[in-house]
Amino acid sequence: MTGIAIIGCGQWGPNHIRNFQLQPGAKVISAVDADPARLDRVRSLFPGVECHQEFSKTLSDDRVHAIVLATPLSTHYPLVRDALNAGKHVLCEKPLCETTPQARELVDLAKKQNLILMTGHVFLFNPGIIKVKELVDKGDAGRLYYLSAVRTNLGPIRQDCNAAFDLATHDVSIFNWIMGSEPTEVSATGASFLRPGVEDVVSISLKYPNEVFAMIEASWLNPKKVRQITVVGSQQMITWDDLQLGAPVTCYDKHADISKDYNDYGEFLRVSTWEGDVHLPRVTAEEPLKLQGRYFLDAIARGSIETSGGEFSLGVVRVLQAIAGSLKMNGRPVELTR
Repeated sequence: MTGIAIIGCGQWGPNHIRNFQLQPGAKVISAVDADPARLDRVRSLFPGVECHQEFSKTLSDDRVHAIVLATPLSTHYPLVRDALNAGKHVLCEKPLCETTPQARELVDLAKKQNLILMTGHVFLFNPGIIKVKELVDKGDAGRLYYLSAVRTNLGPIRQDCNAAFDLATHDVSIFNWIMGSEPTEVSATGASFLRPGVEDVVSISLKYPNEVFAMIEASWLNPKKVRQITVVGSQQMITWDDLQLGAPVTCYDKHADISKDYNDYGEFLRVSTWEGDVHLPRVTAEEPLKLQGRYFLDAIARGSIETSGGEFSLGVVRVLQAIAGSLKMNGRPVELTR
């Protein structure tokens, strides 16, 4: 039985408690938050969970084998570090931390302690995104040309980070996972309307190996909630729409080819397009947070992790830091180095 402690009982903490309470082989021992009102709510919802305000108490609790962090971004680095030093496995909400050096230190510490370090890039456990990756890996799309993502809504407005670190983190993790690599260059521009210096809306361009281009639009200030991804390849085009619950993934048998055309006056390049059938692949309906929790527990049992592990999480932080650098330089491209 894996004992779990949930740190942070705001928006996501109670969801983690609910999910881990339902996982076979797991028991939520305690919940920690600095706000007594939040702890009172947890007590009312989950009477069997111990509630207190002291993180240090959790670190010294031998019943707790793993810690789930659902706290503000600025707290991730010290809390993850202390948890790993205390011998606890860690599942940390995205992103892992604010800077690449911090992430590198945490990844190395987890390896040294022989502990599982995982980041809650929950969309990697979304059945629709999993289906898109399966299709790309099978080669259904052909050679990839570009990827695009739109993630907008009116709020929630974060107090501890901008829209890139909050919203675009999801799509960076998805793109890195689908591509199996990090981008080689990023550029980003944004605007701050609600708080000076904190971008509410961002536009991001990423260049991946093999000349694959990607774009991300992320905004807290939009009247419509949109969560969409498009993958365009030489043979097919694939879309994912998280709000289309019954059929989130659509495959379009559409592509464009360039061929040489000759006439009496010389040689020209002719672009021809092909439009065929539209296919809706079957996608299972399972809660991504539940799948993520199950994977975390399985990784602890195996003693190893692949999806959303430390090195992958470090890669996402590396991209986010490059995005932040480009934002400060008004969109100047930033090359990524490992």
